[in-house]
Amino acid sequence: MSSWDDDETAASAAEAATTDVELLKRAWRNEKAAPEVLRFDSPLVSRVREQIQLLEETLNDFADSGVDDLVVSLYQMDLDRTLFLLRSYLRLRLQKIEKYTMHISRSDDLLSRLSPQERRFAKSCAEIMEKHLEQSVLSKLPYGYDSVTRQSLSSTEDDMVPEPQLDTFVFCKTKSDVGAFQLDDIGEEVVDLVADDLYVLRYKSIKGLVEGGRIDLI
Repeated sequence: MSSWDDDETAASAAEAATTDVELLKRAWRNEKAAPEVLRFDSPLVSRVREQIQLLEETLNDFADSGVDDLVVSLYQMDLDRTLFLLRSYLRLRLQKIEKYTMHISRSDDLLSRLSPQERRFAKSCAEIMEKHLEQSVLSKLPYGYDSVTRQSLSSTEDDMVPEPQLDTFVFCKTKSDVGAFQLDDIGEEVVDLVADDLYVLRYKSIKGLVEGGRIDLI
């Protein structure tokens, strides 16, 4: 491969990576700020992994063709940044899954947000936790108080399962004009959401806008 081909390949790899790195950074910020686990962006993660592989191959080609050390270091920085973002994004998701594993494992909607690997992780965590609680605590409690999810037989819901606090206030930024937006169920709280403005709102109220990509969390 010629030096010109090396430069062209590297340039195209860097240009593609820049776009997807920004998208990954946005997904990372949203995941970091959201109290619940968001939908896994499988196409984006697949593209980023392909670009990481391409950048690694490009750096190997640079080593064989004697490209200037400064150029090599710049591409290495791009690679390191992308790897950090991807690992941090995946780690954030695993931490939420581990924290709310019982809640997630009992919801088809939440399970559908996970990647196949994350679903296996959630199932494994739930099984390990249930087994541990059964052996260490629940087997020693009287009948009616030996449930993993409920305090007693009189409980009408899973009151022992930790859930994310969706009423948490979050900082957010609108990507486009949304207009008058209702924040509650009865229409008493309405806010005019203008493009590129910053707001502090309850996550539960803007959850749909976050999922639809109309608002970014910061």
